[in-house]
Amino acid sequence: MLTELYSMDVAQSEDTEQYFALGNLVRSYCAKNWSSTNRLYMKKEKKQAYYFSMEFLLGRMLKSNLLNLGILETVRGGLKELGIDLEKIVQIEADPGLGNGGLGRLAACFIDSMATCEIPGHGNGIRFKYGLFKQKFVNGYQVELPENWLQNGNVWETRRMNMAVTVSFYGKVWLEETVNGYMLPHYENTERVLAVPYDTPIIGYGNNTVNTLRLWSAELPAQDEAMDYWSYIQRRNRIESISEVLYPDDSNYEGRLLRLKQEYFFVSAGIQSIIRHYKKMGLSINHLAEKVAIHINDTHPALCIPELMRLLLDEEHLDWEHAWNITINVMSYTNHTIMSEALEKWPIDMISSLLPRVYQIISEIDRRYVEKMAALHSTGKIERTRIIEGGHVKMAHLAIIGSHSINGVAKLHTAILKEKVLHDFFLIYPSRFNNKTNGITQRRWLMLANEPLRELINEKIGNDWEKTLTELKMLKAFRNDEETLKELAEIKRINKAHFAEYVLDALKIEVDPDAIFDVQIKRLHAYKRQLLNLLHILKLYLDLKEDPKTDIHPRVFIFGAKAAPSYTYAKEIIKLINSVAELINHDASINNKLKIVFIENYGVSLAEKIIPAADVSEQISLASKEASGTSNMKLMLNGAVTLATLDGANVEIRDRVGSENIIIFGLTDKEVYQYYQDGSYHSHDYYENNPVLQRVLNTLIDGTIPDAETEGRDIFNSLVNYGDEYFVLRDFDEYVAAQKKIDKLYRDPLTWQRMALINIAGAGVFSSDYTVLQYANDIWDVAYRPDAGELLN
Repeated sequence: MLTELYSMDVAQSEDTEQYFALGNLVRSYCAKNWSSTNRLYMKKEKKQAYYFSMEFLLGRMLKSNLLNLGILETVRGGLKELGIDLEKIVQIEADPGLGNGGLGRLAACFIDSMATCEIPGHGNGIRFKYGLFKQKFVNGYQVELPENWLQNGNVWETRRMNMAVTVSFYGKVWLEETVNGYMLPHYENTERVLAVPYDTPIIGYGNNTVNTLRLWSAELPAQDEAMDYWSYIQRRNRIESISEVLYPDDSNYEGRLLRLKQEYFFVSAGIQSIIRHYKKMGLSINHLAEKVAIHINDTHPALCIPELMRLLLDEEHLDWEHAWNITINVMSYTNHTIMSEALEKWPIDMISSLLPRVYQIISEIDRRYVEKMAALHSTGKIERTRIIEGGHVKMAHLAIIGSHSINGVAKLHTAILKEKVLHDFFLIYPSRFNNKTNGITQRRWLMLANEPLRELINEKIGNDWEKTLTELKMLKAFRNDEETLKELAEIKRINKAHFAEYVLDALKIEVDPDAIFDVQIKRLHAYKRQLLNLLHILKLYLDLKEDPKTDIHPRVFIFGAKAAPSYTYAKEIIKLINSVAELINHDASINNKLKIVFIENYGVSLAEKIIPAADVSEQISLASKEASGTSNMKLMLNGAVTLATLDGANVEIRDRVGSENIIIFGLTDKEVYQYYQDGSYHSHDYYENNPVLQRVLNTLIDGTIPDAETEGRDIFNSLVNYGDEYFVLRDFDEYVAAQKKIDKLYRDPLTWQRMALINIAGAGVFSSDYTVLQYANDIWDVAYRPDAGELLN
């Protein structure tokens, strides 16, 4: 392959050539199964599920593909004979930044699990040229740089120009009634965009199934190339910007408009592609819902509903009721948040101008909904649940009204949706609501990321767990076996030493592998309360400054997080953490008892380094705010002990491992909502009445922390004078007590490793294999691997 691609042999080649040669070889190796999988689906007319998501945070794919194909060790050994280190060439692969956190990583886990469970399921999204952004710290501040992950090409994708479709924006639309009674739309002055699909094989583990991730790229249609040079350049740049950057700046109108364009672009392209593929089977459009399931991952793809209606009405000439019945039975929706700002809504003038025909259909859906509900429900409930209200189109309302299934992603999250956030909808559509707790793939997050632990588990219980993660429960038999617990501790120590080497090399910070590695890795948002973590670190620092002999087990606090470019407060928190790190890491008087490591440009590949090394998993969001969390599952699977509020899936983790094997603190969701109801929380009182907390908070404004005067003052005010929206001060004392408990437990190695082992053993139900099987069985009604049904029992 090296000779074919580069006209050179191994001795002449470097890491980059070796990576691309191996990648091409692996893609060729799986091509037959990819083709045969697609033929099988067509021949047997299998119902297929299409997972529409704005984000697919894939991570590097070389080792994952080798593992799933069952050739990882063969390739590793063969390369070694050639004098090539697989781990070295793996680093050449770009880490695609096609997501911002849990949402995109969940989508990636799901499509991996669909292929493994032999579910006919595919992903549909956008081929962003630059992804999210490359995070750099300059004087402690986050700076966003373009992350051109496609700069050297993507060995895994195949461009399918013959499958391109056209997506239209703007213009005017008017309807003409035909002799057959159809309303025929006429378009004038539309802007046409060519959507070109790039397909990536998604390889199932240990089987012959290869599904497809289809990502769309926006290009200028060929007929537009006849215009004059400068007009051509301007138009091309405007069109290509649609698939250029994930999450454009939404602080201005142009950025929000581009985001709406992106959402419609991949929705329209994807659904056109699905219908074209469906019709190749020679089936009537009337049976679409029997062969196609479309899943809306968060509100970003909610335009799937009016777009499918548009195609059924305007292209297939179905009547409204028939088209609506098909649409509802095809569509399903996952809600990922209770945060009102994350429940998208678009100004009427924006959506009607950009998508005139789609807006006509949304208006008609809304009108018919109001008309139908008028005889069944109160005017207030109808107004609260309608799609168009207050000059905006509410995308969550559209997704709920137009889907047959609405699910939350943890038991607590789903309960809050039913009882609080979407209570009116739950009363209207009680049978549509269900829970599907999120999951992660054990293949990437243990089998690849933590090979020593994989080997230990296989030695103890065999390898059935690799396909059926619930088999990890058998590890509980070793909870009192000292030899196993010591082996587990040794593996953790090795992983910590490896990560310490990385930190020294990349950040020039020396950390002690025998310290407690306390990890908080997630998107930077105020509700996730990285601030609570930081205030505790400042308390420990002040304690040591007052008495250097204070009995504190050495700690390394590890952060990984990106803040949205327009989220000023989150970026101030990043700056404050980095300033505190500068203060603590260079203070010799505390004798290296505390260190802060803030990993720059956190992403999947860095998570694979951090997670196996973690001792403590920080899951400290304000109860009721986190939908599920999935870093909690990844860290648990690798033997970290969870420090948590009863939020998201933390509740279910506690139920699995027992309250003695997780450290719980803080307000409950009911207590949070009680505060909201009675308005009795006054953060300033906590500042005035708690001397320890007051001393810590004063460091934000008294010059203790270098080079963070503005950020410190803003954050101090937000906590003390402006209400402390996420109850950081209320939970501070309980959090400090929980951290003291961790310090005490960690000093008893056997007790700590027993807790770690029980966490690993309890992680089985959080496999994304199990989650997607529930989707396939309960929502999509699609087939799956015959023996996989055992997981559902």
